[in-house]
Formats: sequence, C-alpha cells, structure tokens
Amino acid sequence: MMDLNTVWFVLFGVLITGYAILDGFDLGVGVLALFARDDRERRVHLNAVGPVWDGNEVWLLTGGGALFAAFPKVYATVFSGFYLALILLLMALIFRAVSFEFRGKVESPGWKKAWDLAFGLGSLVPALLYGVAVGNVMRGIPMDAATNYTGSFFDLLNPFALLVGVLSLVMFTAHGAAWMAMKTEGDLQARMIRARRLAWIAWIVLFILATVATAAGPQGLVAAGLGRPAVWLALLVFVGGHAILAANGGPDRAGRAFLGSSLAIAGQIFTLGLSMYPTLVPALGEGTALTITNAASTHRTLMTMLVIALLGMPLVIAYTALIYRVFRGKVVLDEHSY
Repeated sequence: MMDLNTVWFVLFGVLITGYAILDGFDLGVGVLALFARDDRERRVHLNAVGPVWDGNEVWLLTGGGALFAAFPKVYATVFSGFYLALILLLMALIFRAVSFEFRGKVESPGWKKAWDLAFGLGSLVPALLYGVAVGNVMRGIPMDAATNYTGSFFDLLNPFALLVGVLSLVMFTAHGAAWMAMKTEGDLQARMIRARRLAWIAWIVLFILATVATAAGPQGLVAAGLGRPAVWLALLVFVGGHAILAANGGPDRAGRAFLGSSLAIAGQIFTLGLSMYPTLVPALGEGTALTITNAASTHRTLMTMLVIALLGMPLVIAYTALIYRVFRGKVVLDEHSY
C-alpha cells in the first residue's frame, strides 16, 4: 500500500495533468488566434474557449494549493527561485483573462487589435514558461544546504530549459488545434487540421531532442525511468495517444484526435514524474535535492488534505463534465458571444 507521501506525489501529478489537458488547449487556441485572418475568426477562437477557460484554470490553483500543503519546502524553493518568471507568467495570465471581457467594450479596430494581441501573447508566454519551469526542474536547480535557490533569473534561461519550453509551446498548440478542429467547420476547420498536423510533427521532433538532451544531463532521468515498469506504462499511453492523433486526421474524427492529444499529454507528464520519483526537485552542485520525504508536510496534514481531496475532487470533476456537456458542439456567434 502506498504511503501518504507517494499518494500526494501521484495526486499532484493528476492535478497538473488535468490542468495541462484542460487549460492546455485554451493556451493553444490563444496562440493560434495570433494567426486568425479576420475579426470573425478571432471571435471564433475566443468563443471556442470562452465558456470553459476560467474553470480550466482552477486546476492550476488546486495544484498550487496541493503543492503548498503537501510539499511546502518545494513550494517555497521553487516559487522564491522562479519569482520573476512567475510574475511574468501571472501578468500574462491576467492580460489574457481581461481580454475576454474588454475586447468588445469599445467599437474600435485598434482597441480590439490590442486585446487580441493580449489574448494571443497571454497564451503564448505561459505555454512557453511552463515548459521552461519544467525544464529547469528536470535539469536540477542550484540550491544551498538549506534548499534556498542560489541562482538568478537568467540561470533559468539555459538551453535545455528553453528547449523544453518550446516543446511545451508546440504541444499546447497541437492540443489547441485539435480542440479548434472540433469546434469549427469549413475552411477554418481545415486550417486547424493542418496546423494540428504541423504542430504534432514539431512535438515529436522536439520530444526526441529533449529526450536525448535529458539522457546526457546530470540527473540520469532516462536511465532511471527505463528501469521502472510504471514508466513503460506511461510511455505506452504517450505513444498510444500519438497514434490515435495521427490516425484520425479527418474533420469527422476531430473528437478522436483531441482524445489522442489528451492521452499523449498525460503520458508525457507521467513519464517524467515517474522517472523522477521520489525526487521532486533535483539539486545542482552540492545542494540537497527535495524529495517526497524531506519536503513533505506532517502525516496529519497529508491525511487531512487527502480527506478534503476525496470529498472535493468528485464535485470538481462532475461540475467540469457538466459545463463541457452544456457547451458542446460547434461555435455559433450571436449577440451574446465575445
């Protein structure tokens, strides 16, 4: 039977995966909106995610709260070390959120163009920075014996982390294109299918490059992962998701393609997480790595949080499923649309 530390390691992975799948397509749609041809297409992009984007971001808040409660030392080290990057991320998310409500308040092309740019860049920057953060965690971060971050903001912008950041960006773009292919029709849907195919190819290429770079890195994640059956299972989900995505390229199979990209994202995240287990944040240099043992809260805290999670998560999942059911189908623009 798993101990509570491991249970919370898995639950945190589930929350982050849920966020990556749900808000991931939101971010991807925002990136694709930068290439929309006219005002109507930009409105279609906004309304494709308008009913669900704020609910999707709840998963990020829940994941952050779970990290704070279950592994507070990781929260303290990462959030203090990545402070400037997180402020930039937060500003991007704020402008992205505001763009939904402010875009239609003034009938001016310049006004709308500014908020369209805020929506696009407010999606692109987080999609990139999430990957940069993950890349730094994979590489290890410089810490002292007290687990304080000893690097600088520019240390975070190393080549490996930027590679993983671009991988994250194209992954979310492919996922967003898969969502748009479900929500649109006609010429726009055809272009979204082409964008999905191109982003998918870039996703595969960058994943291979990142895997090779990881194998040459200091943490030995690839070697550790290949020796664990659970990692092979996660890899099977990853490969299976990509196979489903590749095999369902037609407009009538857009839903299956979206399922495939969702499975591929889940498989990719769990492949990494299970390869790192029981480490949460590796250390560079002489620092002490943060693990599920030395970074965990007390047993009582973990148990209390587990009870809350078991009571709350079914409600969150049920609410999410209901919202997606209510707003299923193609985007239809009317006077109530963004």
